[in-house]
Amino acid sequence: MKKTSTRLADGRELIYYDVRDDAVREAADRRPLGPVSTTSEIREDRLLGDAVAIASHRQGRTYHPPADECPLCPSAGDRLSEIPDSAYDVVVFENRFPSLAGDAGRCEVVCFTSDHDASFADLTPEQAGLVLEAWTDRTAELSHLPSVEQVFCFENRGAEIGVTLGHPHGQIYAYPFVTPRTALMLRSLAAFKEASGGGNLFDDIVAEESAGERVVLEGEHWIAFVPYAAHWPYEVHLYPKRRVPDLLGLDEAARTEFPQLYLELLRRFDRIFDESGEAPTPYISAWHQAPFGTLDGYEGINRDDFALHLELFTIRRTSGKLKFLAGSESGMSVFINDVPPEAAAQRLREVASS
Repeated sequence: MKKTSTRLADGRELIYYDVRDDAVREAADRRPLGPVSTTSEIREDRLLGDAVAIASHRQGRTYHPPADECPLCPSAGDRLSEIPDSAYDVVVFENRFPSLAGDAGRCEVVCFTSDHDASFADLTPEQAGLVLEAWTDRTAELSHLPSVEQVFCFENRGAEIGVTLGHPHGQIYAYPFVTPRTALMLRSLAAFKEASGGGNLFDDIVAEESAGERVVLEGEHWIAFVPYAAHWPYEVHLYPKRRVPDLLGLDEAARTEFPQLYLELLRRFDRIFDESGEAPTPYISAWHQAPFGTLDGYEGINRDDFALHLELFTIRRTSGKLKFLAGSESGMSVFINDVPPEAAAQRLREVASS
């Protein structure tokens, strides 16, 4: 992998990740951009104890542009985009319309491929491996920012999810706090360790699921299963078999195997409701990593107790029908799942990926 860091016309950082070591990235951003102006701030909800990002400047962000005006495609002639070069493998750049900025964190865009009509599932194992390297490198770099406590790499795919740009891409949020979902995991982790006399909750869950009927895919270094209490109609958790706290902890063997299993999982997701794969499944794919700040308030645990894992889920519950977060989910955070996890796992095992 070759990494080349440069700057866009408004000063934002842009980084090329190339498979070839001899790639040359000298194209300049020729757009007459003014400085980025953000209004992002973090407000604490005193009643719930969580945080909300207020970012009114995002109202003006690019919204469903035609393909020939996509800002994530390479620049070509007089059509200038966020990527100055005429082609790329993987690109990461600071979001022009960030939810988090300055002391409130940082937001980045990850372009998986220059092919506008592709999806992550269309990547080769080599391309998917390069994306993994980019996620890992950005996690390392962002963890050193003074305000950052947690790094979150994720992909939203599909208009049903709320995606406003059709080009295959994901995002990275660097939060200045431990997110509420991670805080819940840490509390459960600490409670289990105390109650079990030193056991690890993640290890216990993976061991239990490994022997059950909800396993979807398994390799030498990774395992994917539908969790016992899945919140979403089709939800799969992908764990490395050797517990590590973050992407940086993966060894070479796990990095090599990951693309094969993950691409297989994505291709099966695309065929849950349509065996032809012509109606791609909307999904969210989310990496969960240990916070980089101190774990004050979580007695008896440290970063190494946390287990890196990826959660992949869709809001589609059956063909043509979506799972909406209505009263119980949105009002009380109590999910109601219409698809039994065992049935979801069986469907994902039996569906052909190609």
